[in-house]
Amino acid sequence: MHRYSLRSSVQVPLPKLDTLSLDLDAALARRTSFHQPAAKQSPSIRHVWVVTGPAGCGKSSVAAYIAQSLDLPYIEGDDYHPPENVKKMSAGIPLNDEDRWGWLDTLRQKASEELEGGAMGCVVTCSALKRRYRDFIRQVGQAEVGIVVRFVYLRADVELLIQRVKARKNHFMKDDMVRSQFIALEEPDSSEPDVVPVDVSGSLTEVQQNALREIEKRMLE
Repeated sequence: MHRYSLRSSVQVPLPKLDTLSLDLDAALARRTSFHQPAAKQSPSIRHVWVVTGPAGCGKSSVAAYIAQSLDLPYIEGDDYHPPENVKKMSAGIPLNDEDRWGWLDTLRQKASEELEGGAMGCVVTCSALKRRYRDFIRQVGQAEVGIVVRFVYLRADVELLIQRVKARKNHFMKDDMVRSQFIALEEPDSSEPDVVPVDVSGSLTEVQQNALREIEKRMLE
């Protein structure tokens, strides 16, 4: 026997109670499925990798390898020294803080420009010998938008670097400048957890591969 809706002049048979119950359960199931929140995705992290260390440690060779391997823009720090700095270093005169601030600011701006242009990160070479220099470059980082600055510190013995710089040709940095850089060097320690130390006593290929391996580890953190 059918029951009828009292609100309509047209007699429409209502579904049986057991059928209505099944339909309601299905509707609720669909609604629950539809409104289930999607798993949150981790925001994309963009890294500024600053390859640091005294003259002769292999910054350019290692940075170029990293940039190519990760398909990132490469900013060669030496290319942005003003003529006055190059003149001093060519004459064997160490740069002081005043000489370096403008250069550091230029590198910081160049890194920012790459990111603002849509790059997923960049690789920069910069000696960054002192903690305050590294702190200055760290200002490029913006955690709220997923920009992270990390340093790859190429660590080496002073005598090894002097030998390497002596073997260079047509470069403004002279071998006697290496000792002055070691005097100025404030080696990173555990108080700077964003620094990745890499020993450079091995072959260039070994150093490049070790640096990339350490970087890839940090990218997964």
